[in-house]
Amino acid sequence: MSRPTLEVADIIRAQGDRFLDSQRDSVSYQQLKVLKAITRCRTAALGGHIDDCPSCGHQAISYNSCRNRHCPKCQSQARQRWLAAREKELLGVSYFHVVFTLPHGLIPLCQRNPQLLYNLLFRASAATMLEIAADPKHLGAEIGFLSILHTWGQNLLPHPHVHCVIPTGGFSADRARWVHPKYPFFLPVKVVSRVFRGKFVDGLKRAYRRKKIHFSRANAALEEPKHFHRFLRTLFREDWVVYAKPAFGGAPQVLRYLGRYTHRVAISNHRLLAFDGERVTFRWKDYAHGNKQRKMTLAATEFLRRFLQHVLPRGFVRIRQFGFLANSCRTARLSLARQLLTVTPKPREPGGPAEPGPETWRCPRCGAAMRIGPNLTPSQLASRCSFFDSS
Repeated sequence: MSRPTLEVADIIRAQGDRFLDSQRDSVSYQQLKVLKAITRCRTAALGGHIDDCPSCGHQAISYNSCRNRHCPKCQSQARQRWLAAREKELLGVSYFHVVFTLPHGLIPLCQRNPQLLYNLLFRASAATMLEIAADPKHLGAEIGFLSILHTWGQNLLPHPHVHCVIPTGGFSADRARWVHPKYPFFLPVKVVSRVFRGKFVDGLKRAYRRKKIHFSRANAALEEPKHFHRFLRTLFREDWVVYAKPAFGGAPQVLRYLGRYTHRVAISNHRLLAFDGERVTFRWKDYAHGNKQRKMTLAATEFLRRFLQHVLPRGFVRIRQFGFLANSCRTARLSLARQLLTVTPKPREPGGPAEPGPETWRCPRCGAAMRIGPNLTPSQLASRCSFFDSS
């Protein structure tokens, strides 16, 4: 993919100070760190290394990345390393993709209590699938799956949802055989939706009783029990959206599929189309109207406000594994699953994700592999070079 002509960093450099002047009271320390990291990413401020070509002697500076998980430029290498590790855990079965979405009415609470509600979203969705899958009426099996949190929609507005990727089937109660699903969509979606709603709302009630939920001024009335319980009743009147896609292919298809979801940020640089110093235009997909590609133009300060809404709390884990894929038992359960499925890990297919190794790039003059130099601080770079030619 070609290098984008416009980056989120360009917008922050041009309008970041103006945005902070108008939003200083509402911007968290974590969000400030993200803004600073993105603007410094792959610049002289973070240091770098001097690379040289052993063939023609050409030299160039490569600046260091910020490695912030919200930075649009820093996700590709992290994604490749993560996919290489997950490749060893794939089973020789097809996989399903299930999406759990929170209703719009919960968004203000999510923004005020991200750690609490996003953890609850993970727990409620996971408990729902584990419980229904274990029921003999539906599957009667112990399943395992991977869950990935996204908090945004294509227009950058809040849209909290969890993507779950699930191997088809699971272990019988005695773990003596592999149980295959009875339904085309793995588990009945309507049942999953209702159980998920019940578990999430029950978790909200417990958090409210323990006074763990904080309310903004706009929702201050919910601090009173009668108003809060009335709010919960409105949630039960809605059908919560749980979307299940049909099974898709084996290991190579799963890896490509996962790569589209695991290390995404709210918007990639490649979706940015134009910036005139005041307004930003970007491409988005309108899922509500046949996945049509559309363009949206926002004031730069509004664009940055929307972008920062999706900065997660420090240390929050947004990719989690459950059931027989949980960290505590994954290795043993995968080994057993392969025995029951009579599948051994296949050799890596050409074109699949490579194991992470030394990063190399080609000389722009002769095409030979560049030799990566030692890492240098900004002051060391400045003292050794009179030019800064970013690679």
